[in-house]
Amino acid sequence: MARRREARSRRAALLRPLLVGLLLVCLPPCAADECSWKGSGLSWEPSSRAVEQVHLRCTEGFLEWMYPARALRVILEPNLSSAQHTTICIKPSSNFQGANIYVERDGQLHLLASPQRDISRRTASFQYELLSNQSATGPDFQKMALVEAMCRPCNNMELLMAICSSDFVVRGSIRNVTHDLENHISLVDVGVQRVYWQKNQIFQQEKTSGEWQGPIKTLLQCKVKKGMGDFLFTGSEHFGEAWLGCAPRFKDFSAVYQAARKRGANPCEFNL
Repeated sequence: MARRREARSRRAALLRPLLVGLLLVCLPPCAADECSWKGSGLSWEPSSRAVEQVHLRCTEGFLEWMYPARALRVILEPNLSSAQHTTICIKPSSNFQGANIYVERDGQLHLLASPQRDISRRTASFQYELLSNQSATGPDFQKMALVEAMCRPCNNMELLMAICSSDFVVRGSIRNVTHDLENHISLVDVGVQRVYWQKNQIFQQEKTSGEWQGPIKTLLQCKVKKGMGDFLFTGSEHFGEAWLGCAPRFKDFSAVYQAARKRGANPCEFNL
C-alpha cells in the first residue's frame, strides 16, 4: 500500500506540479469560451497593488505570463453544464520562472510549488487540463483510476474496461526502454503493429517503411523492461503525451476477452 500511495503522489507531482504568485480557483460553468491567456506584467500600473483576474472557460488550454508582477488570479470556469470538473492537471513549461504557484481552497492559499528563481523573471507559463469526477463510471474517472494503479498489473475487469475507455489502444512490441532519472520517468519505444484507437496522432506511420511507432511514458519506479512478444498497450493522453495504463501480453488479453465475450460480460466490442 505504501508503494502504491507513493506512485500516486509521484504521478500527481508530474501532472499537476505547478499552478499560479498565480492563484487557481474553480467555479461553476459560465457562457464564454476563452481557453488560453497571454499577458505581461510590464503593462500593469507600477504603483497599483490590484490583483489581475483571468477567466479560463475550457477544459484545456494554456497560460503565458511574461515578466510576472504582483499576482495573477486564474479562475477556471469550464463551459460544461453536465459535469463537475474537480481534478486539475497542470504542466508547467520547462522555462517557468518568476512566480510561485498556489491553489485557493475555502478562502485560503496553499503553496503548490516555488519554481527556480531567476532575477530576469521572464515567463511563467503552463498548460492545464480538467478531468470530470462526476461519475465513478465516467471515462475520466476510469482513466484516473488506471493512473493510480500504474505500477501494478491490471486485473481482468480493468483490462476489459481499458479497451473501452482508454485514449489509445495499440498492439505492438517494445523496441527499447530509456530512463529519465531526473524526472523519474521511463520512456517506452513501441513498434506498433496495429492501431485500434488513438485520440490524437501520437502514434505515427513512417513514410519510408510504413511502420507505426510512438513513445509511451510511465513512472520510473514501475521498472518497465524490454520484453519479447506482442503486447496490447492502453493508456491516457496528457498534454499530447501517451501515458501507459494496462499493457498485458496480447495472447493473455485475447484469452480474457474471448472468455468474457462468451459469458456476455464484455463491456464493449473489440475486434481482435
